[in-house]
Amino acid sequence: MAEQIARGVLPSSTFVASAGVRAGERDPFVDAVLAEKGLTLGERQPITLDQLEDDYFDLIITLAPEAHHRALELTRTLAVDVEYWPTADPTSATGRRDQILDAYRDVRDRLEARIINRFGSKSAS
Repeated sequence: MAEQIARGVLPSSTFVASAGVRAGERDPFVDAVLAEKGLTLGERQPITLDQLEDDYFDLIITLAPEAHHRALELTRTLAVDVEYWPTADPTSATGRRDQILDAYRDVRDRLEARIINRFGSKSAS
């Protein structure tokens, strides 16, 4: 979700990639809340850090404690900044479909605001 939001907000010259610590399945709730903003994952499937094509980054942003610890471990000998943005895990939401979607929307909207606050946006350029 964060990668697609960043791609929609940041200049196209900004390289953005997203990966998880563990392999996962594509989440249909992510597709639904991205579609509400006119975004799509297309055919993209979740990947792990080990599956990233590039291994050079200026900045790594982590959203979960496990990912943050892994990023620090991977970059301890590299000149890479690592930022931790604590983010709720919407997969733990329970209740009716609309309540679960609200949890995903909250994460989507918070990520978008954080990305714009940290990096600006295409329209601000």
